Amino acid sequence: RCEGQIPIYYARKNTGRPADLGGVTQFNQSHKSVYLDEPDTPLFPFGYGLSYTSFVYRNLVVETPALAVDGRLVVTAEVSNAGSRAGDEVVQCYVRDLVGSITRPVKELKGFQRISLQPGETRVVRFEIPAGDLGFHGRDMRYRVEPGKFTVWVGPHSREGLEGGFEIVG
Repeated sequence: RCEGQIPIYYARKNTGRPADLGGVTQFNQSHKSVYLDEPDTPLFPFGYGLSYTSFVYRNLVVETPALAVDGRLVVTAEVSNAGSRAGDEVVQCYVRDLVGSITRPVKELKGFQRISLQPGETRVVRFEIPAGDLGFHGRDMRYRVEPGKFTVWVGPHSREGLEGGFEIVG
């Protein structure tokens, strides 16, 4: 929206001062992460694209709600062309590690697929993500996959999508 927001990106760390909730109260003031004169989100979210048709996402299924550290996350969603023209859509899968030994980004892109749909056509899109791709480098700079709860989204870009959850078990 303006250069005063830079740097802004979808995989940012959580500030602890959410814009849409009450914020953190200190000295009887509610502190939030917002700009006073405009929204604190980018004008176009990461992965945003225009099309001559419209797409509808529904029926997110997390086929592996609990997976081992060496397992695979399997997620499916239906994508339909709700418009009157054929079109291409880039279906994106994002994941958030809710609790880690170090702070984790609010969303990370873990997969995407470009699909072509005719008017009225529906296709099931499937993502298979190895648990090893859900890890991170810890304070000791060693790569690790930690057990815990995660959120997964499948949608057209980083700002919206169908939401589900899963867990990596030790």
